[in-house]
Amino acid sequence: MSHDNPVIDLFNFLIGNTGDYNRFGYSKYISVVFYLCLLAGGLYVAVLNWSRDPEQRTGYHFWVAAMRMTAAGMWIQGTIWKLPLPVAAGFKYWLDQEAKFSSVPLLTTLMHSLFIPYIALLQPVVYLVEIFFTISLTLGIAVRLSGIVAVLFTIQLWLGLYNDPTEWPWTYMAIICAHGMFAAACAGRSLGLDHLLRGRAELVPARSQPLLARVYALSS
Repeated sequence: MSHDNPVIDLFNFLIGNTGDYNRFGYSKYISVVFYLCLLAGGLYVAVLNWSRDPEQRTGYHFWVAAMRMTAAGMWIQGTIWKLPLPVAAGFKYWLDQEAKFSSVPLLTTLMHSLFIPYIALLQPVVYLVEIFFTISLTLGIAVRLSGIVAVLFTIQLWLGLYNDPTEWPWTYMAIICAHGMFAAACAGRSLGLDHLLRGRAELVPARSQPLLARVYALSS
């Protein structure tokens, strides 16, 4: 009898050989190829930083980048059970669980009156938000912004599933703390695109930068 382990699970996920993936047939390879290309891009950016800037060649930057990219893998894996769009059975199940086990009455009311009735509009938005987290954390771009948004996003899950007997609330708190640290440490500046792009932007006086560049500076 064979048993899964983290190495086998990782390999199967990368090639799209999981239960969530296999139910989509060949269309699963759209997501598989997307993530593999994104991961290759993130590794390329990391190598580029490492080779160009001696200050990036530290254990601190290496491990921050490694944790950032690992967290991105969590988000992309979470998007799979939110397919197909606009309504997936898994997504509907967890919305129902939040409506049932929320620790905040207001959140329960929102679930019943807004989120569940308009799930076909909500699910694509949530899917795209998690894709944004995946892209941001893998490439190391606008990580301060994505970290803050991920904290708020996960707080909602923490409160919504707090009383679910099958969930451990500290799981969500760990995700909150990790992404809060990504934001506080500006983790995209560790072997990420934020380091490369900010280096160029800093050569231009702040007053001369267009609004979009200043917004990006705040988000990174």
